[in-house]
Amino acid sequence: MGSSSSKMPTMEERWPAYEAKMKAEGLNEAAIAAFKYNLGVLLSGASTMIPESDIGPVDSLPELDGLDITPDPSLLKDTVILKLNGGLGTGMGLDRAKSLLTVADGNTFLDLIAQQVDCMKKEYETPDLRFMLMNSFSTSKDTLEALAKYTQLGTGSDLEFVQNKAPKVSAQDCTPATHEADKGHEWCPPGHGDLYPAMLGSGTLEKLLEKGVKYMFVSNSDNLGATMDLKLLTYFAQSKAPFMMEVATRTDADKKGGHLAKDAKTSGLLLRESAQCPEEDEKAFQDVTKYKYFNTNNLWVDLVALKSIFEKNGGSIPLPVMKNAKTVDPRDKASQPVLQLETAMGAAISCFEGATAIVIPRERFAPVKTTNDLFALRSDAYTLTKDFRITLASERNGVPPDVKLDGMYKFTDAMEKLIPNGPPSLIGCKKIVVEGEMTFAKGVVVKGTVTFKNSGASKEVPAGEYEDKTVEL
Repeated sequence: MGSSSSKMPTMEERWPAYEAKMKAEGLNEAAIAAFKYNLGVLLSGASTMIPESDIGPVDSLPELDGLDITPDPSLLKDTVILKLNGGLGTGMGLDRAKSLLTVADGNTFLDLIAQQVDCMKKEYETPDLRFMLMNSFSTSKDTLEALAKYTQLGTGSDLEFVQNKAPKVSAQDCTPATHEADKGHEWCPPGHGDLYPAMLGSGTLEKLLEKGVKYMFVSNSDNLGATMDLKLLTYFAQSKAPFMMEVATRTDADKKGGHLAKDAKTSGLLLRESAQCPEEDEKAFQDVTKYKYFNTNNLWVDLVALKSIFEKNGGSIPLPVMKNAKTVDPRDKASQPVLQLETAMGAAISCFEGATAIVIPRERFAPVKTTNDLFALRSDAYTLTKDFRITLASERNGVPPDVKLDGMYKFTDAMEKLIPNGPPSLIGCKKIVVEGEMTFAKGVVVKGTVTFKNSGASKEVPAGEYEDKTVEL
């Protein structure tokens, strides 16, 4: 914004250009209202930070494992299972939906999800159990093609709605960012907090409510642990809470990620992401003994309560806004500096009065973010259950193997070349480290902590058992 004395432009000055741009692009009223709210927060000059002084820790929460509750399958007919599927697997070298990656026994994430839903329909005799995806412009086509063979899932607008896009904001003067060479660069995804306006604007919210659907279970499509749990659904319905977040206990590995906290003023629950933490509070933010819980992004939402929030707020939901500084062409660091205004769906916990959280076991949080995760998932350290869930093998006692692949295997196509015969046996493995170029023969068994090293041209790791050692090829 230039020097601190320069005045922030007003909404009256800036909004008309954004409104015209979004209308010309054919965006719906809810998408425009959501962005208008976010831009208003930016131009108000209000801080988007959540300092230590505004919050306190959450001391204790109910735990799923400790609930004494009789599951009620009749609630399934009033429920929709929603998967967020807008993400491309760019971090793993993919230019299509990450959920199209093969995970286990030739099944992709989407195959497993479709078959999980099918199993539930049969097991609980609920043929009309509803399932939906929030896709993005870049994942919609591939995803619908991949799911076409599961005719019982539904099609078209019964199966998906597409998340919105938002204009990038020039960091210099808050006008709409421009990029003549590629107009696509002028737009960005508004973060998964867009779930709510996208449901409203696409007509999905209204349609579900008309069909008598009251409860929504939403999770990320790359989190294979996030399956519909009847005990949780029953607990949520009986609690009459408008919103419930599944949280897990933070460990040192989670200290950089967001955490649950209490609003010092209202005592309500809120979420603080690292982008909202002032630098001087970094230490408290990372203190996992103080802030004990993190958001798994498995959320339960009462759709009637969601609709009434929109009605109260003139068609938008007042989610906390995060400013993400980028360049208009993300690959060209010399291009125009921009701000991307984003929201997170879990942050809605502070918008619903009476929102709650519940502590879940770690196995309900098993996201695949890297090829290390994928390598482990494809091994015998995990098993595929009859109802198409992936769980750690019982021999693992709840602890996954620690996989550290060489940086050259960051992308999935390179990882596939490492294991042409499938991954080694990791059921007895504590940690496996791969350094250098190699391939695993069929029949390699890894036990304890083993490092495989190769400094020259690619070599094969021969079949056999390797236990607590460093193997120089």
